[in-house]
Amino acid sequence: MIGVLLFAVLAAEDPAQTRAPTAEQLKFFETNVRPVLVEHCQKCHGEKKQWAGLRLDSRAALLRGGDSGAAIAPGKPDESLLIRAVRHEDENLKMPENSKLAERQIADLVRWVEMGAPFPDALPGATRSRDPNHWAFQPPADVALPGVKNGEWINSPIDQFVLAKLEAAGLTPAAKADKRTLIRRVTFDLTGLPPTPAEVDAFIANERPDAYALLVDRLLSSPAYGERWGRHWLDVARYADSNGLDENVAHGNAWRYRDYVVTAFNQDKPFDRFLVEQLAGDLLPAADEAQRHEHLIATGFLTIGPKVLAEVNEAKMKMDIVDEQLDTVGRVFLGLTLGCARCHDHKFDPIATADYYGLAGIFKSTRTMETYTKVAKWHENPLVSPAATATKAEYDAQLAAKKKAVDDFVATADKAARDKLAADAKPPEKLETLYPEETKAELAKLREALAVVEKNPPDLPAAMGVAEDTIVDLAIHIRGNPLKLGDVIPRHTPPVVRGPQASQFSSSESGRRQLADWLIDPQHPLTSRVIVNRVWRWHFGTGLVRTTDNFGLLGEAPSHPELLDWLARRFVADGWSFKSLHRVILNSRAYQLSSLADPALIVGDPENRLFGRANVRRLEAEEVRDALLQISGKLDPAVGGSLLKVKNRGYLFDHTSIDLSDYTSQRRSLYLPVIRNNLFDLFQLLDFPDPAVPSGDRAMTTVAPQALLMLNSDFVMQSADELAKRLLSDAANDNDRLSLLSQVVFGRDATAQERDGNLAFVARVEQSLAAKVPDAGERRRQAWSVMCHVAIASNEFVYIR
Repeated sequence: MIGVLLFAVLAAEDPAQTRAPTAEQLKFFETNVRPVLVEHCQKCHGEKKQWAGLRLDSRAALLRGGDSGAAIAPGKPDESLLIRAVRHEDENLKMPENSKLAERQIADLVRWVEMGAPFPDALPGATRSRDPNHWAFQPPADVALPGVKNGEWINSPIDQFVLAKLEAAGLTPAAKADKRTLIRRVTFDLTGLPPTPAEVDAFIANERPDAYALLVDRLLSSPAYGERWGRHWLDVARYADSNGLDENVAHGNAWRYRDYVVTAFNQDKPFDRFLVEQLAGDLLPAADEAQRHEHLIATGFLTIGPKVLAEVNEAKMKMDIVDEQLDTVGRVFLGLTLGCARCHDHKFDPIATADYYGLAGIFKSTRTMETYTKVAKWHENPLVSPAATATKAEYDAQLAAKKKAVDDFVATADKAARDKLAADAKPPEKLETLYPEETKAELAKLREALAVVEKNPPDLPAAMGVAEDTIVDLAIHIRGNPLKLGDVIPRHTPPVVRGPQASQFSSSESGRRQLADWLIDPQHPLTSRVIVNRVWRWHFGTGLVRTTDNFGLLGEAPSHPELLDWLARRFVADGWSFKSLHRVILNSRAYQLSSLADPALIVGDPENRLFGRANVRRLEAEEVRDALLQISGKLDPAVGGSLLKVKNRGYLFDHTSIDLSDYTSQRRSLYLPVIRNNLFDLFQLLDFPDPAVPSGDRAMTTVAPQALLMLNSDFVMQSADELAKRLLSDAANDNDRLSLLSQVVFGRDATAQERDGNLAFVARVEQSLAAKVPDAGERRRQAWSVMCHVAIASNEFVYIR
């Protein structure tokens, strides 16, 4: 019998106290917590003064505490003295003593303690901190291919770099994976879907030496490729169909950006062009209306981040939006945490506060919002077309006609009312009070008709995006406070980044176009390295630089620095083509290795940092759902469009009274709404990333609820039912059904031992149902449904080898 999937249960230790802080947590500390501690606490509890024996300038000092004990209990704000003090809950324990912090500041401190009170210490070794000679700030080197002893092993230049490292460590790589393993691996990898039995059989039967390369080409030309790899990009673009935060309203037009991304990958849009369109599409010339729309839609990248739409401090809201955009651009394209320099010089990277505001001026000169009053409205660019113009004109004419009908009727009725007044009578302020009842009723009907038209304007096509605003250079906001200003900083790019020509900013443009051109300079040390590292991680499960979103001093060094530089330069030389990069990586021997390896290789490289074997990986959330829909025959192949059931800017979800999210579609998971604060349950359990922040390295946890999902989920059981119907319909006998089941679910035929065990299992289940299910046909269907459920809940289905 096929083994049921069982997940190991992790140790029940408070994660807030044991996990290393994430980059997002560190940014939250630097942006929201450190400025509060510096301005309000450390004058009395810092390096120079320690009232009551308490310092608040390091995590160790906070945990050590003062005369009253530890200041914080990580993960437990209600048990933390610091939180009690800032809340002013105790008359004898108030900090600051004479004035209470703002509620938002207190809430930030509470959230900080809840996440474990991350507080970065100085890096070991002063030479690492803020080092301008850090490897990532130097342009990629033109490296020579290393020599290797086993030249016959080499399929591509990538293999020379990988094998050279393995040979230097005295290790031998694993054997090549078999063809069934390879087609399942690369098909999921490029399309997010399992190969069909016919596709597996055709690949196995193809004995041409280029059969695998042809398979890769076929998959790259599939529309499913853009859906799979577009979803990877949406992870780092923090895509969502709702705002989240305080006002969780619908991003009713965000889907246009999602579809733009999918199309860009399918068309192999060069990455340099892809980048420029997302940062400055509205500033680019367009050959026609369709391209103009495409450019405007692309700038949704800058708009889809979460915003505090009920923020009462307009200056703060404006800068919070700028900070979110700047931090996103830094993480996504540069692999740097630029947001950490908003309130002070970056603690670890050589990014000064002046550099932050030099970049922030670019986004402050960009129009992201229409209004800032509660509830604030983000900007949307109209997608003008003859059809939209005609629709608008028709509506305007209809509205004008309704207004004229009301005005004409009122004028006539007013005249009649005046005519009935005595010559010396003073008319009332509102002549309507003199109308006959039938006249009032008729006017009410006309006004009601007008109101209906006014409340139902046409839903003209528009796209979330940005435009140019008043061009400004920003003053430094001291400790991030928009009310405490320092020197005005001209817009500029960080000088520590060596290689590209410095951008020239003018008073006539925001500078987004110049920033984009600076980023795609072939000599830029980060842009090409960061994106090829992302692609490597999405193929291999871990990056050459494991900290995919942080190439700074707190990030890890690359395991294969020469390979990273070779890939970066090759990517640029190949026209920034993703599909060319896929071919280079996928046709390498390194990608095609088996996950089975000799003990010596596992002992010598337990974390597989040398890539001497394939990493076993669990299917991602979307792959699990989409694969279940496909093998059960229920996957809807429709592409594009929106599945939201509410209007643009309509309220979608809150934790008390509203939940209009709907995940019942059978389309690919890419098209399901991504609702911030209320993700689809299956996605949450299977490590879907937080859509409020860029994420280039999805977590891959193993926890008990995942096993319970596969065993008890209605969706999984319905998929098993549909698969059973397929087996009973398409196969003539039980042996054929077992073959089809194994081929559809695992991509291989059933073994003799599996056949014997599974046939006996189906018979036992069918017999156990005899008393409850009198109909023999229904008993048989239910028994095969249980068999299918066992198969799709197994490790072999959920994991890629």
